[in-house]
Amino acid sequence: MTAAEILTDAFGRVRETVHEVVEGLTPDQLSERVAPEANSIAWLIWHLTRVQDDHVAEVRGTEQVWTAGGWIGRLALPFDARDTGFGHSSDQVAAVRVGSGELLTGYYDAVHDQTVGYLGELEDGGLDRIVDERWDPPVSLGVRLVSVIDDDIQHVGQAAFVRGLLQAR
Repeated sequence: MTAAEILTDAFGRVRETVHEVVEGLTPDQLSERVAPEANSIAWLIWHLTRVQDDHVAEVRGTEQVWTAGGWIGRLALPFDARDTGFGHSSDQVAAVRVGSGELLTGYYDAVHDQTVGYLGELEDGGLDRIVDERWDPPVSLGVRLVSVIDDDIQHVGQAAFVRGLLQAR
């Protein structure tokens, strides 16, 4: 198994869990917050997707799916096109309301397809390429992709936890 195949498998597991978390929930359930300052499922899935979209587009040197695929208009959130959710206030989290779970999973699937397409182009040696020199040590492509996977897994796990709380009520 190549490194690209391992990364593809990891992103595939995130995709499966995104769908499991969102499936069958109403827009109100997706936006519900289990505590006043808590993140909603909609915000968590939107945010993890935005981060993946942003980071993969940057290392690939392409436009983000968010804008290129028209998802910014379909989801119609009140944020700047570059916003990924980092540092959002409670009010900004509350502003993430979607018309359906299919919109969230549709955006995630489009980003996932872009990610997997990129991974299919990679060779193992390419993962050593430095993609961000703002850090010490500089960040390689492999480290950046693992960082995105880690962020995705944490956020989709949080969303699954919130879903469990909602279902227990």
